[in-house]
Amino acid sequence: AVNPDVWVWGGDIIYADTEDMQVLRKIYAAQNEVEGYKALKSKVNIIGSWDDHDYGVNDGGVEFAAKKESQQEFLNFMGVPQESPRRSQEGIYTVHDYEVQQGKIKVIVLDTRYFRTAIIEDAKTRRNIPNAYGEGTVLGETQWQWLEETLTNSDADFNVIVSSIQLLSNEHGFETWGNFPHEVDRLKKMVGTSKANGVMVLSGDRHISEFSKVQVETVKYPLIDFTSSGLTHAYTKYSGEVNPFRVGNVVFTESFGVVHFNFENKSVTFEMRGNDGVILEALQQQY
Repeated sequence: AVNPDVWVWGGDIIYADTEDMQVLRKIYAAQNEVEGYKALKSKVNIIGSWDDHDYGVNDGGVEFAAKKESQQEFLNFMGVPQESPRRSQEGIYTVHDYEVQQGKIKVIVLDTRYFRTAIIEDAKTRRNIPNAYGEGTVLGETQWQWLEETLTNSDADFNVIVSSIQLLSNEHGFETWGNFPHEVDRLKKMVGTSKANGVMVLSGDRHISEFSKVQVETVKYPLIDFTSSGLTHAYTKYSGEVNPFRVGNVVFTESFGVVHFNFENKSVTFEMRGNDGVILEALQQQY
C-alpha cells in the first residue's frame, strides 16, 4: 500500500499450489472479499509482486507450466488494465513513479519467479544449497537489462527495489538470492554503476521480519534489505538462524513494514510494526 512518503507492506496473503487457474481465480476472489483488505483497497493504491504460492507452485521458477496463465490471473487481481504492456510481456516486473512537491520515489517491482532457474536441494537436509558461481539466474537477461536501464535513467531521490525473496540473508537454506551468488554480486555492482540515488531493497517470503545491511564498495551508503513477512501469518516457533548481515532483532510475530521517506535530509526510517501499530524494530539510514 502506497502514499508518496510512506510505504506499508507485508507478505504471503494468497496461498495456492495449483496449475488450475479456476482454483487460483477463486482464491484471489476470496481475498478481495476479506473486509480488512476491501477497506485497505478503498483508501490506498496497492501494488506488488508475486511469490511462489501466488505464482502457483511452492518454490517455483521458470519450469512452471502454467506461468503465462497465472500471470494474467495475477494482473487481474492487481487491477492491471487489459491494454497494459504488462499483459503481453513475459513476467510481471514493473515500475511505479511517485512525485510530491518535495521530490520523487521510484518503486521497482521485480519478478523473481518467472525466469528463475532451478534451485538445488540437499537430499539429506532438504535445505537449498547455492548453485555454482555463474550458473543460473534469478531475473533472466531481459529483466536484468530492464532493471539496469531503469536504475541508470532514474532521477528519483529514492529508488525502492521490491523482491519477493531476500537479497542478502543467504545461510538459512531456504529460498534467497544467495542461492545464485553471482546474481547478488551483479545487483550490488549495478547499484553502484547506475549512480541511482537512495537504493534500498524490500523483500518478503520468510514469515519473519528482519533488517539486513551490507556495504557495497562503489556505493557511499549501505545497501539495506528490509524483510517484512507476516502480515497475516508468522513463524512463531522461530528459534534462530544465521544471518551475517542482520541488524537488530528478528520479529517472528505478525507484523508489517513501514518506510518513512525524509526528502529534506535524504534519510529513511524503516519500521517493523505489530498490532495497533506498535513499533517492534526500527532502523534509520542516511542517503
